[in-house]
Amino acid sequence: MDALAQIKRLIVRRRYRFSYKALAELEQDLLEPEDALEAVLNAKRIGKRLRAQRRPGREAEILYVIESYSFSGELLYTKGKIAREDGEEVYYFFISAKASRYPD
Repeated sequence: MDALAQIKRLIVRRRYRFSYKALAELEQDLLEPEDALEAVLNAKRIGKRLRAQRRPGREAEILYVIESYSFSGELLYTKGKIAREDGEEVYYFFISAKASRYPD
């Protein structure tokens, strides 16, 4: 299964979390967490895949950058990862979520 489909399934199943940073960015841009969820659900592709620095004794994480539109037409930039415990997907973690400054 491709990563975007995995992320969307986790969101539909309400298996997601927001970092404090992502929530603060949304609030600063007068957006709601639902706007970020809608943008990911509307996404047609993942813009970038970034490999996060590996911590000793842990697997390197892949961060997903997704730019897409909320249902109200606002273009959002989101960055997140699929969080895992014991090797299984647990939830999608929004690291960053804000109004996009640069349309794709």
